[in-house]
Amino acid sequence: MTDRYAVIGNPIVQSKSPLIHSAFALVTGQDIDYGKLLGPLGEFAATVDAFRAAGGRGMNVTAPFKLDAFAYATDLAPSAQMAGAVNAMKFEGDKVYAENFDGVGLVRDVVHNLACPIKGRRVLILGAGGATRGALLPLLAEQPAELVIVNRTVAKAHELAALAQQHQTGQVPVQGLGYADLQGQTFDVVLNASSSSLSAELPPLPASVFAPGCLAYDLTYGKGLTPFLQLAQQTGVTQLADGVGMLAEQAAEAFAWWRGVRPDTAAVIAKLTVPLV
Repeated sequence: MTDRYAVIGNPIVQSKSPLIHSAFALVTGQDIDYGKLLGPLGEFAATVDAFRAAGGRGMNVTAPFKLDAFAYATDLAPSAQMAGAVNAMKFEGDKVYAENFDGVGLVRDVVHNLACPIKGRRVLILGAGGATRGALLPLLAEQPAELVIVNRTVAKAHELAALAQQHQTGQVPVQGLGYADLQGQTFDVVLNASSSSLSAELPPLPASVFAPGCLAYDLTYGKGLTPFLQLAQQTGVTQLADGVGMLAEQAAEAFAWWRGVRPDTAAVIAKLTVPLV
């Protein structure tokens, strides 16, 4: 019997998840049906209840429901607890298991697909929202020399830095700073997890933060050369990436969690890549 999965969001028409998971099912020989669910605002629980009652096995969760899914779950994985948000659920009887694979997907894309080691390098992440929060532990697990969180509201950066220090298993120095504090500092990996690229804005980032040989990575995908990536390019950075690989890798993590087999992501990434121009 075909197992049913879906992605829930509002809006949902833009979601690439059905395309990705259908491709994964094809290459792994898994018999699944994966659809899109437009969740009415304020009716997340009722929508998921109906999907489960109809035999649904699992879901991906996108905006604006990641906090609703956090509240709905019965069993939260450490990744979801740390992120404070959920992007994948698995249904087994009365149990709703919940994960957040965004951070793992980001790190796998950077280290595996882009062949950019994080270990021993200085890492800067822009923004102190949910995307950053979910990425902290996977980044720290790679043992960078230092991890710096920068945010317009410095108190939020401090708060996340303290949270990361509290939960990490290693001894990586973590700092929360404001943009003005970055003068004179350089980083080997610069990750834009702020919402600036969604509105085509440039964060107030000194161009001097990009070290020679740096990777500049924008978690937004499909927007081409964002203002952040343009700044990096103008500064001489040659390794530029957007979040399409992260999207594919977090999907592969969810697929493996549901089905017990991890699909290769290269073909999906190639299909979804928008040139950075």
